[in-house]
Amino acid sequence: MVYTAVLGYGVVGSGVVEVINKNRDSISMRAGDEIAVKKILDIRDFPDSPDKELLTKNAEDVFGDDSISVVVETIGGIGVAYQFTKRALEAGKHVVTSNKELVATHGPELLKLAKEKGLSYLFEASVGGGIPIIRPLGQCLAANEISGITGILNGTTNYILTQMRREGKDFSEALKEAQLNGYAEADPTADVEGHDACRKIAILSSIAYNEYVDYRKIQTQGITKISLTDMQYAEAMDSVIKLVAMSRKQEGRIYARVSPAIVRKEHPLANVEDVFNAIVVSGNALGDAMFYGRGAGKLPTASAVVADVIDIVRHAGSNSANTWKMPEKDNMMDPQEVNGRYFVRIRVRNQEEAARVVNSAFGDVSWVKANNINLEDELAFTTPRATEKVLEQGLSKLKGIGSIRETVNVIKLLED
Repeated sequence: MVYTAVLGYGVVGSGVVEVINKNRDSISMRAGDEIAVKKILDIRDFPDSPDKELLTKNAEDVFGDDSISVVVETIGGIGVAYQFTKRALEAGKHVVTSNKELVATHGPELLKLAKEKGLSYLFEASVGGGIPIIRPLGQCLAANEISGITGILNGTTNYILTQMRREGKDFSEALKEAQLNGYAEADPTADVEGHDACRKIAILSSIAYNEYVDYRKIQTQGITKISLTDMQYAEAMDSVIKLVAMSRKQEGRIYARVSPAIVRKEHPLANVEDVFNAIVVSGNALGDAMFYGRGAGKLPTASAVVADVIDIVRHAGSNSANTWKMPEKDNMMDPQEVNGRYFVRIRVRNQEEAARVVNSAFGDVSWVKANNINLEDELAFTTPRATEKVLEQGLSKLKGIGSIRETVNVIKLLED
């Protein structure tokens, strides 16, 4: 019998207990031993819970119990979750987590501690919910030199953008619907501002390139400025708008970014709708491989957590903690020096004069017109391929020009 403890009895934590109890026989068969939850640690009361006999508010009931060999951390954040994770590892207990913020922030330290103790620190559920991606990156694709990762890593924002495009809802209306359906938190900032996707691409990149990628250095932009008019322009370009997280390794340095992107309809990510996630991994031997599925939710995430627990039990006695190399110097490329193309909308007083200014500032642009948009005070175009620095220089030339009122939006084109 292998005893586990669950820290945090929220959505994911309760889901983990439910999956272990419901699938006890098949889990035991796959693990080679019976797995049971012995304690659930949470400071809250759950008088109606079917698991109330397992609940405790005393951390010593978990960390002082030598029979508990695996701790599942689903508290979230980097405060108590960080302290309890270290305490569990120092007490000789394996740790499994779904906590992307903790892994993205303290991953190198916790992985190193686990390795020193001969333990496992696993976090398959921290990226992609129930989509298997962490283990394939570290094991199945280990023979490849990974050159890039591109993905839709946040189901909340993908649902919002899908509702805007398909149903014609504006951002605030689509967000409210996402909250009513349980896809978005009451405070949706981490999702809609891109922070959630940023942490996930940092974790994937750290695994793929075998060196720590600090999410705090990743250029991040959310979807709050995306409008229905932007969607209509994208449609005129035979494209859709998605929140895309991507990273590339070039000449020993890493470029990573999270931002809305205009994605051609023939690209595999264009057809990823609603709360689904998809991740495209590029390797020099494999080419491109795509992982697709529900990126969040109670049971999909819980299933990934339990799969990690099974992996630990099945490989008892072997250390499956891989460390991330800390870069000796800054390993991130300056976004200003990265080439790309951009879609730009500007509000104008005089279209003809403004068009001349735009051509002077950017060179040979491609004008974008949509049949269902009749705006006499606006121009839209895509820039030639250039660095972000050159783009910003071009945008700065538009400021203060009498025929141009303001820049409405700038959206990157996904070209890979």
